Amino acid sequence: MSRREQYEQKTEALLEPIIEDLGFELVDVEYIKEGGTWYLRAYIDKPGGITVDDCEAVSRRFSDILDEKDYIEDSYVFEVSSPGLGRPLKKEKDFKRSLGEEVEIRTYRAVERQKEFVGILKAYDEDTVTIAYEDDTEQTFERADIALIRLALDF
Repeated sequence: MSRREQYEQKTEALLEPIIEDLGFELVDVEYIKEGGTWYLRAYIDKPGGITVDDCEAVSRRFSDILDEKDYIEDSYVFEVSSPGLGRPLKKEKDFKRSLGEEVEIRTYRAVERQKEFVGILKAYDEDTVTIAYEDDTEQTFERADIALIRLALDF
C-alpha cells in the first residue's frame, strides 16, 4: 500500500465518526499533489446538498485531530468540499445509489471506435459495469477498462 493510500485510509477512519455525528456522508478522501502543493481533501454530502457552513463544521472538528495525530509527513492543505454534480462513482455505495440513473462512462481505449458512453446503470459487480441504452440494448464494460464513470449531467 502506498503512502498516499495509507494517509487516505487513516483520514477516512478518523473522519467517519465526525461525519456521522453531523449527519453527513463521507463520499471520498484524496491525498493529491497539485502545482507543487499536497492537498488532503474530504468530500462530504447529505440529502439536499452540502453548504459552506457544513464544510466549515467538519473542517473545524477535524483540524484538531489532524494536529494531534500528526500522521502526514509532508506539509499539506486540508480541504472539505462537496463532491459536486459530476462526482465519479468509486465505491459500492456510489454504484448502489446510482442504479437506474443515467451515467457517463469514459474508457481508456476505444470500444467500437468510441470512448464515451451514456446509458442507464443496470448492473455492476467488482469486475464489470452494465448500462442500458434507449433502444433496450445493453453493454457491459470491464471495470479495468473504465477511466471514469459518473452520473450524467443534463443541461
